[in-house]
Amino acid sequence: MAKAPVLTPQAMDFPRWYQDLVAKAELADNGPVRGTMVIRPYGYGLWERMQAEMDARIKETGAQNAYFPLLIPRSYFAKEAEHVEGFAPELAVVTHGGGKELEEPAVVRPTSEMIINDYFSKWVQSYRDLPLLINQWANVVRWELRPRLFLRTAEFLWQEGHTAHATHEDARDFAAHIHRDVYEDFMVNVLAMDTVPGRKTVKERFAGAINTLTLEGMMGDGKALQMATSHELGQNFAKAFNTRYLSQEGRQELVWQTSWGSTTRMIGALVMAHGDDDGLRVPPRLAAIQAVLLAIRDDEAVLAKVRELGDRLKAAGVRVHVDDRTDVPFGRRAVDWELKGVPVRIEVGPRDLENGTAVLARRIPGGKEPVALDTLVRLLPAVLEEDQALLLAQSRERRESRTSDVSTVEEAVEAATAGGWARIPWAVLGEKGEARLGEHAVTVRCLVAADGSVPDADDAPGNVAVVARAY
Repeated sequence: MAKAPVLTPQAMDFPRWYQDLVAKAELADNGPVRGTMVIRPYGYGLWERMQAEMDARIKETGAQNAYFPLLIPRSYFAKEAEHVEGFAPELAVVTHGGGKELEEPAVVRPTSEMIINDYFSKWVQSYRDLPLLINQWANVVRWELRPRLFLRTAEFLWQEGHTAHATHEDARDFAAHIHRDVYEDFMVNVLAMDTVPGRKTVKERFAGAINTLTLEGMMGDGKALQMATSHELGQNFAKAFNTRYLSQEGRQELVWQTSWGSTTRMIGALVMAHGDDDGLRVPPRLAAIQAVLLAIRDDEAVLAKVRELGDRLKAAGVRVHVDDRTDVPFGRRAVDWELKGVPVRIEVGPRDLENGTAVLARRIPGGKEPVALDTLVRLLPAVLEEDQALLLAQSRERRESRTSDVSTVEEAVEAATAGGWARIPWAVLGEKGEARLGEHAVTVRCLVAADGSVPDADDAPGNVAVVARAY
């Protein structure tokens, strides 16, 4: 009898494949409260690498990290009506503490616009205080009705940036800077994920924003996933919190603001965009472990060689792990590392040592080949970069091959329900067509200009709507 596959095949049941992989690659477990999750060490290691790469890019913009309380007075949420309405169904509210009913209920942080703006109004007095650029790494709670690990959970981890500027132009340019030079750069050059940068429609934009910029990625099943967003908030929150500054001309002016965020949802995107029927495939630039050295047998010379190779690779800047657990069968260990998507396995046994070689197994393109031991340190960095580029090329090819240009709502629905994306002129679709798409669980993921760039306005001539079913 043929052995049962380790994972449910994608083509048979993509959601089940996803659940299998998250569990068997030891990324996360369901938490004890419905909708929560426990992120396991291997999954958290991916998040730490994402944090490090993103944090460096965020700091390059001049933003500084801070921290604001988890509990927010409920009265704050009455100050910006559109924002409150957008989040009301997802709020978790604390009514009791210390055995007593609270004088004022506290909302568990769903996002921090409210509490951060309260402090911005205290910290900003003069044009000299601007721009004020703040980021925080935190957890948030949004009561999710249909949870799925990493994609939609009641509690998740993220970074949220909040800024205040003297002018509309400065705020607009900073939101675009984050969108392009932090988020898109990270996703393309580290996650190896082809994304479509665009502008959300009025219907899809963030509650309380005047413009939302997004990055949309195509997953393995053809659905879209919103990867990160950057919002122009205009002066909506400045008016609500009376955040003003004294201009150089001596006038009291309202600030202009942005907010922007990315979440642990990116781990789910990593799984669905790059994973295959054998498990994860982690981009080398992201991987916490870029290469794993496996001792095939409990042989003193073999163990000494893999440890020596590990030291040499670390010295060369490769993130490496030595697997010398020879009490665990080699086949089981190889399958486990394949599931986890480590880009490269280097397998060394007694016969390999005799031949002065090791077996190089490449997870991303697949396949194995013998390589000379004395060439590994020189060879590996080039192999990792080659595989990084291959993942990005595969991601781009998927999106391009499964995106159709259409001219009617019906054709857009057909393309999206068949597991692809559609591009349709916004002048043809419009808000009425967007509503008709919604009847088929299809949404406008973003608006792009005819040349693929991000448009300056919702109704700019030549705007094209990118349409898909989404997570």
